[in-house]
Amino acid sequence: MQKAIAMTVALLGAAAFLSALSPEEALNKIAWYGQSSLRVELGGKIIWIDPVKVSAAEKADIILITHGHSDHYSKTDVDRLSGTETLVLAGFDGSPFVRIKPGENRAEGALMIEAVSAYNIRKTQYHPKSAAFCGFILAAEGVRIYAAGDTERIPEMQALSCDIAFLPLGQTYTMSSVEEAVQAALDVNAKIAVPYHYGQYEGTDKDADAFVAALAARGVKAQRLERK
Repeated sequence: MQKAIAMTVALLGAAAFLSALSPEEALNKIAWYGQSSLRVELGGKIIWIDPVKVSAAEKADIILITHGHSDHYSKTDVDRLSGTETLVLAGFDGSPFVRIKPGENRAEGALMIEAVSAYNIRKTQYHPKSAAFCGFILAAEGVRIYAAGDTERIPEMQALSCDIAFLPLGQTYTMSSVEEAVQAALDVNAKIAVPYHYGQYEGTDKDADAFVAALAARGVKAQRLERK
């Protein structure tokens, strides 16, 4: 009995420890590898989102792919980062991995993975709603991290909440302006907003600076991450 009680106390202590991150601390556990490639440590897991041309030799616990476009999905990178226990969830049909669609949730230990909508309203030829591509929210350790994927500002964002939001700057394939990305950050009630998906096919460093400044003027913390 004493052994069982001790184990319960230890587990509760571990759970309390995992719930202690502030948004700033959680952001320090995220690395941006350009475009939409993110490495996240959360809930005792190493998670990669849209790894493409990343310089890492580790094995991931979880790999999330928002959709099948070549700047988001690289089978070479997925295979290199995958070990025998790696879970790969793909937000597009026809992939060789486990399909996940907006509205579906999955618990992996202390980590909750939420697939959310990501699509174009105006530029529907790129990311139609009917394709059911994904953004993702990762929730654990008391924080929620939102990686929007390739999307415009969509009505579903107003039902979301997060501590950290990664949003595409757009103007070609995703958002139509930096201001639209700013409004999306406000929609999801981000405590910290981070620009991504820029510098390759759309958006510039200047746009990223404008995004940060516009949110700061509205009292919202925003921060650029350096590319790895």
